[in-house]
This record gives sequence, C-alpha cells and structure tokens, in this order.
Amino acid sequence: MQLTRSVLYLPASNARAIEKARGLNADAVILDLEDAVAPDAKAAARQAAVEALSAGGFSGRLGVRVNGLDTPWGADDLTALCIHKPAFVVAPKIESPEAVRAVADRLPTDVDLWIMVETPLSVLRLDAIAGAGAPLAALMLGINDFGERMNLVLGADREPLKPWLAAVVAAARGHGLLAIDGVVNATDDADRLRTECLQGRAFGFDGKSLIHPAQIEAANTAFSPSPEEVARAREVVAAFTAADAEGKGAIRVGYRMVERLHLEAAHRLLARHAAASTQPEVGPI
Repeated sequence: MQLTRSVLYLPASNARAIEKARGLNADAVILDLEDAVAPDAKAAARQAAVEALSAGGFSGRLGVRVNGLDTPWGADDLTALCIHKPAFVVAPKIESPEAVRAVADRLPTDVDLWIMVETPLSVLRLDAIAGAGAPLAALMLGINDFGERMNLVLGADREPLKPWLAAVVAAARGHGLLAIDGVVNATDDADRLRTECLQGRAFGFDGKSLIHPAQIEAANTAFSPSPEEVARAREVVAAFTAADAEGKGAIRVGYRMVERLHLEAAHRLLARHAAASTQPEVGPI
C-alpha cells in the first residue's frame, strides 16, 4: 500500500531544500513550479525539477506541481516531465473534467495525475471532475486559494470549511481516489497542526499537504492507525476467521455487532498499519 499521510511541498527553485528532502520521512514530496516560484524563475525551477527527478534518492513518492495550461509555462512544464518522469503530476485550479483530460492527454501513461480543488467552481463540480477517469488518482484541497475566493474567515476549527472537507472526501471515495487535506500556514503552531491533522483524519482524508519538514511527524502520526484501532481491527478479523463465523454476515465481537463491511474496513486498516510500520524513522533535518 502506498501511503500519503504527509505530502510535502518544496519550491523546485530551492536546491538546498530539495537536497534535504532526500533524508525526510515524508510519504510524498511535491516539487512546486507554481505558487512557490516567481514568474522570472519559472524556467530555472523547471530545469531544477528535471534534474532532481533524474538524480532521485527520495524515500517517498516524488511529484511535481506544474503551472496551469492557461499560463505561459504550463505546456512547457508538462513537456519537460515526459522524459524524466515523476510518480505523479499535480495540476492546479482544475474546474472541469475537460480540464482534467487536457492535462492527462499530455502525460506519459505511467504517471498519475493529482488535481487541486481550490476554487468555488471546482467544489460545485466535484462529482464530474472526480469522475474524469484515469490517470486521475487524487484530489488535493487547496485551502488558501479556496478560502480567499470564498471570503472565508478560518479559525483553528475550520468551521466554515467543514461542508467542503466532507464533499472532497465523498467525491474521492465515490470515484476511488485519494483525498489530501490542505496546508497549515502557521508552521510554528504545533497545536493547530495536530488539531487539523486529527480533524482531517476524522473527515476521512488520506493525508495532509505540508509546507515545512517540521510538520511531517505530526501528519504521519495522525494519519497512521492508532494501537487501539489496530487491536480492534485484529479482533474483528480473528472473530470472522473463527469456525462458528463461517457463512455469517454479522457476528458479535465483544459488546458490539459487526458485519462483513467492518471486516473489509479492518483489513484496510491493517494494511495501512503494515505499510506505516515499514517506513524508515527519519525526522526533520
């Protein structure tokens, strides 16, 4: 199982950050060619991303966020990635299934597409966008752009955002995609980071977008199954494995009734636990 608990953005123009990222325990690293790079540095950042892809050495999956196809740089970004291919490409400000396919048509067949959900139109068209088909693999919530365009006032509880958190996860689950929660801008606020990670996990997200290496540990912890969850999942699997459970759709486990759907969920959780347990324990540097 491929984990996406921690998805770290890095400016592709920052060679020092890229080199340090090779020693980080992020499940995925995204070299950013879009928001983190000034217009006059776009070409140099693109070349730096290509060189990083060629060199490799990252412990997690390596992706690239390109500029939109409606910008002067988007088409060249995608062309450059056809030779030294990332594991996935992130497309910003996608607002229609046609926009998904426009990017997908320019990708090599073995590169996944992750898209940013960050405008009012994108959330209003979530089902159609999420159903655009392969190689679409993930929805990433872009909170900064979305919040600004919606004129939201977001506190630590992200109350005005909650309907859209649920909507993004529902669209992702409905179409077999990953769902990645948005960033925490306050990189020195550990409590808010932990709160948002746990909230994202509660809403069903697979992981969280990050903008600083110090945020990796909190995301990895929050989006990994807890010891209590692992114990309950093992109990469910053991109960359905018992001889007297054969052929039954529902059985009693302790003081609760569980069904086959709970067994499937238990297997998924144990698979995530196994994958998390094999990750190298490398901290921020």
